[in-house]
Amino acid sequence: MPAFKSTPDVLPGLPIAGPPSSATYRRSRGHGANVVRKLVRNPTAMLAAAVIVALLVMALAAPLLMPADPFATSMFNRLRPIGTAGSLLGTDELGRDLLSRLMLGGRLSLFMGIVPVLLAFVAGSSLGVLAGYAGGLINTVVMRTIDVLYAFPSVLLAIALSGALGAGIVNALTSLTIVFIPQIARIAESVTTQVRRSDYVDAARASGAGPFTIVRAHVLGNVVGPIFVYSTSLISVSMILASGLSFLGLGVTPPQPEWGLMLNTLRTAIYSQPAIAALPGVLIFITSISFNLLSDGLRAAMEVKQ
Repeated sequence: MPAFKSTPDVLPGLPIAGPPSSATYRRSRGHGANVVRKLVRNPTAMLAAAVIVALLVMALAAPLLMPADPFATSMFNRLRPIGTAGSLLGTDELGRDLLSRLMLGGRLSLFMGIVPVLLAFVAGSSLGVLAGYAGGLINTVVMRTIDVLYAFPSVLLAIALSGALGAGIVNALTSLTIVFIPQIARIAESVTTQVRRSDYVDAARASGAGPFTIVRAHVLGNVVGPIFVYSTSLISVSMILASGLSFLGLGVTPPQPEWGLMLNTLRTAIYSQPAIAALPGVLIFITSISFNLLSDGLRAAMEVKQ
């Protein structure tokens, strides 16, 4: 019986495929990496992020960078112009070094802008996700209560709450947090309601998964992004509201430096030294614009529809 040679099952003239190389098994880039890549390619967002980082570093390292004591007064050196020897940005109405007070004041200004939004993000997201996923009576009770607070303008509600609680940092933080909870809760409820109707949520529910497991594994990952992007846009609003409360005497109290409070105390110098009186407002404007531009960059990178 003739022997047959085993030949490869390929056509003549074609190369035999070897084992797959390691390049064949490249890991796909995750969603987080894609967001970072798009954000890095956005020059406007990167410039805004650089400004915010510089302001944070300036505020945190203020005790090491301040050229003078921000609380030392001198009536002989009051309202010195910009460029004065020993006071690069001049002095305020009590002769205190303005550069040192602006650097130290950034701590409270950024703190009052970021912390209320973080607290409202946690509380508002929890209420919104609960109302959006539960639906029915729970949704009605939670959202109608939220609507009562949402009906008031943010500025009016913040002033009313701060006036009722009294001046102080803690009361101002509480007021601003209450102001932002309804706004974040409405976004969270709307996004959660859309996700709850998705096919993969129905499939998880049909497979026997409980509500807590579905929310943790399937809902939160799809709703946190839009809520976070919206929350970052509120940081600039929080800074402006906090500065307004301090300007009205309902926020930070003297002698602590804070940009809004400094605007209030320097308003009498607007006719004699307008450049000095405008410096705290310029920093508030730059910081607010930077947070808005960074929020827009995050929205574009995460492909979140407005």
